[in-house]
Amino acid sequence: MKAVRPPLFLTLAAAIVAVAIALPLVYLVIRTAGIGGEELWQLLSRPRNLMIFVNSAVMAAIVTFFSALIAVPLAFLTVRTDLPGRRLWLLLTTLPLAVPSYVGSFTLIATLAPRGSFLQILLEPLGVKELPSIYGWPGVILAITLFTYPYMLLSVRSGLQGLDPSLEEAARGMGYNGRETFFRVILPQLNPSAIAGGLLVALYALRDFGTPSLMRFDAFTRAIFVQYKASFNRNSAAALSLMLVALVLLILWLEYRVRSRAAYYSRGSASGRSPKIVKLGIWKWPAFAFCVLICGLGVALPVGITLFWLIRGLNSGYSFPNLLPAVLNSVLAAGLAAAATIIFALPIAILSVRFPSLITAIIERCSYIGFGVPGIVVALSLVFFGANYLPLLYQTLPMLIFAYLVLFLPQSVGTVRSSLLQVNPQIEESARSLGRSAWQTLTEVTLPLVRPGVLSGAVLVFITAIKELPATMLLAPIGFNTLAVQIWQATENVDFADAAAASLAMLLVSVGSTLLVLSQEKLNNKT
Repeated sequence: MKAVRPPLFLTLAAAIVAVAIALPLVYLVIRTAGIGGEELWQLLSRPRNLMIFVNSAVMAAIVTFFSALIAVPLAFLTVRTDLPGRRLWLLLTTLPLAVPSYVGSFTLIATLAPRGSFLQILLEPLGVKELPSIYGWPGVILAITLFTYPYMLLSVRSGLQGLDPSLEEAARGMGYNGRETFFRVILPQLNPSAIAGGLLVALYALRDFGTPSLMRFDAFTRAIFVQYKASFNRNSAAALSLMLVALVLLILWLEYRVRSRAAYYSRGSASGRSPKIVKLGIWKWPAFAFCVLICGLGVALPVGITLFWLIRGLNSGYSFPNLLPAVLNSVLAAGLAAAATIIFALPIAILSVRFPSLITAIIERCSYIGFGVPGIVVALSLVFFGANYLPLLYQTLPMLIFAYLVLFLPQSVGTVRSSLLQVNPQIEESARSLGRSAWQTLTEVTLPLVRPGVLSGAVLVFITAIKELPATMLLAPIGFNTLAVQIWQATENVDFADAAAASLAMLLVSVGSTLLVLSQEKLNNKT
């Protein structure tokens, strides 16, 4: 049988994207090589850098563990039980995805910080002059866990919805009670989706910059930024970046292995059959309280504290700033990033699904490099590249959009790829047999069929890009102020009212985008 070759325009487009995405990583290697072997070894073996390595790895592991403790019960409660208000909790428990972790960190600091916080003001009449410090380990673990667990929740919920009900029915027939069925039948089948979601949480924890900075925690992203800003020692910053990249690539490898194993799980007869709803009985109200606690910390607290500091500032004579330029800049940059990632994600997704081979697999894996590399690392690489070789593009909007493309392309590739897997290739083959060219088949047949995945990918990239901080700080054009940068600068200056105003604007934009994603998911489930 003659092998089917992919159209040339798809191969060229995907190859260009793969090379462009790998470029920052290659440049980091070249930059680090300029240090010299002895100096590099001294840098890598420095006790403080080793401590930062351990801090980052342990922090990612702890955040993942606590995220699992939150996400797995929430997924089961909102999908498979008679929890009161189940559909409402389904929405509310996903909303922390719309809250940037540094906005959440700001609200935690504004609520629990040792001096001048909301709780300290409440307790001051009782003689409490200073609360215990939230900075460091407690703050960074609490903040990142609260605002990243939805990544695991979405993954586990998807896995739960795909389970075959006949397995549970068989377990019941063998005499298992509800608890035994959950721990011996349901939970083992959720392992692939839980581990895959947990790895996403771990990657997010490693690449997060805003929370470690605000919580004064020595993680890689903060150390790299300080090294770059304080000493202008770009070689050392590049070497630190490569240490982080090595840790991230290890996690990506684990993710790849887990995902490969997960591919053997089949939804089989689950499609079209609704599983039996579990009756919670006396556990209904403890489960209800658990949902209230998590949503209170992850949704009500950011919104409530933001409004509190904003109203408090207004009562003290604070004048509401003109946020319209920052909002427009944020929406413009995030919108262009969403459009660019979709345009370049399509050829990669089509090649990996319709024309699987070693080359297409390499191209697809290259696109994931950016996902595992923190924004501060990508930004640093592009600063080097732009300042030395492309000064005309340095600190311009195209350079910023390119950074977003490198960072967020895999989110679009993943959603488009998933939609494409659900399209029968015989439909496209029929179009070709009726005389349609490859381009006509793509635009007239394939694209309309994968439209839900395209839209979901675009909105996900929009939500992520509008929250992005380090790349925006280093690569945005001079005077191009976004909401993310404005929040960070206000928080650094301990200007809670100014930070609250910008945070509220970002929450409104992000929540609207998240609701669009959820409505798209609901539409997909119906079709």
